[in-house]
Amino acid sequence: MPEQFHRPVRRPTAAFDNLVGREDPAEKSRVAHATASALLERARSDESGVVTDRLIGFAAEHGIDEIAELWSHAPARSLPGALWRLYLLQIAIRSDAPLTALLYERGRHELRTADAVIAGAPAPANPDELVALVDTILRGVFRGDFAIALERASSYCRVQASGATHIADDYEATEPDRAGELTRRALRLTAYAEDLTAAAGAWRRGNLV
Repeated sequence: MPEQFHRPVRRPTAAFDNLVGREDPAEKSRVAHATASALLERARSDESGVVTDRLIGFAAEHGIDEIAELWSHAPARSLPGALWRLYLLQIAIRSDAPLTALLYERGRHELRTADAVIAGAPAPANPDELVALVDTILRGVFRGDFAIALERASSYCRVQASGATHIADDYEATEPDRAGELTRRALRLTAYAEDLTAAAGAWRRGNLV
């Protein structure tokens, strides 16, 4: 029986680095964690506060795209994941401060917890005061007690979620699509609150990375 021969298989000649590329999930995760850690360390070591001021104003001046590229795919309960959620809260307020204030005020009245006190907004809070609140929370992340700042953000999310839930109920009969949007927003904010609380606990234990 004649011996069987196989035709040679053509192998790709591209270099390994090109095959892996910048979309490699492991590399993206490494970059996300490294940049978050370096950024936080730099802000905390800058006694002048200039770096913190730049970081607080970054998304408002440059948009969220660059931050999203770095951190949006990071695990929720990680250092880059927590920072990403804080920037999302900041952008949400600046994008529609009147709605944010409406949701917060309704949640403050409806929620029977200490979350509104922990968040630290005035009562009642106008849109500008809520913008200032989230900037203050970010400042605490970069220069103050990191865990407390995350817990304040978590409480803020719970107040907002409560407001969104109750206003969604108000719209249910007359504007179901609007009610659905607010319900989804409430669920998202509730998840953020849980993630930020977990991140605060991990920071205190020294294992938030």
